[in-house]
Amino acid sequence: MNTRDISAFIAVVDTGSIVQAAASLHLTQPGVTRRVQSLENLLGVELLDRQSKPLRPTAAGLEVYQRGRQILQAESELLASVRDDVEPTGELRLGMPPMLADMALAAPVDALREAFPKLTLRIQGGWSPGLVDQLEQGNLDVAAIVYSESTSPPPGMIAREFNRQSIKVVASPELGLKTRVSLNDLASHAWVLSQNGCGMRSTLRHAVEARGLQFNVGVEAFGSDLQLSLVSRGAGIGLVTPDALNSSRYRDKLKVLDVTDFRINVVSWLIHRPLPPRLKAPVDVLLHNLSQGDTGSHKENLS
Repeated sequence: MNTRDISAFIAVVDTGSIVQAAASLHLTQPGVTRRVQSLENLLGVELLDRQSKPLRPTAAGLEVYQRGRQILQAESELLASVRDDVEPTGELRLGMPPMLADMALAAPVDALREAFPKLTLRIQGGWSPGLVDQLEQGNLDVAAIVYSESTSPPPGMIAREFNRQSIKVVASPELGLKTRVSLNDLASHAWVLSQNGCGMRSTLRHAVEARGLQFNVGVEAFGSDLQLSLVSRGAGIGLVTPDALNSSRYRDKLKVLDVTDFRINVVSWLIHRPLPPRLKAPVDVLLHNLSQGDTGSHKENLS
């Protein structure tokens, strides 16, 4: 069985198109078609529903897709386990929460693609607790997580810090709030926050409820840009990293509040279990670019 045929078939399923698969593999369209047909002839089954747009695998094709990915991963790890001169191939499965994905991924992805063109980067979004679970279950190779300054990364993981910031509380000037306020002063206003699972939201909720105040979420929205848009229009009060605020088109329409009884200092970590040899260099490149990129450009002294 030719693993190049398997790679071509997997690329077609991933992209849903012969054209896009050919581009990703740097092959001609007829070349990709021949490889898929070669695999079908060998197995004696149709692997693609060619009437669907985008192309989808048949029931047999889905099984071959899943097993084929395992074969390619095993081939890559076998080579990497015995040779130190093998260019990394296969996949690097990265988990990242929204607050970092919004700001920090462009440069690392570009650097990884340039340094390791045969390595496929698969990025999964999620909140830090869920990403840790995925890492522990073996569904991710590495994850970027964000914890409050008082929380340590999970034991048993290799953890390397790449950023720390002090989260800002922002509101529309139209709300008429003073610059220096307390949580009690904000109690009559709703919050514009991420969904449950966000560490910043959890920390805020605990602080509010510890003072006997009602935790009122007016809008749940995914992504800092949408949240800041809503906050700038008076929909509620928001939380934002300095990086996201500095780069936001809404920054001039927002007022940063000094909440005297509430502070969130957060630390970003890159965590993983011991890596196979093929992933050590890519993860080092990832860490370097996360440290040097946008999310590291406004580091603050939190001591």
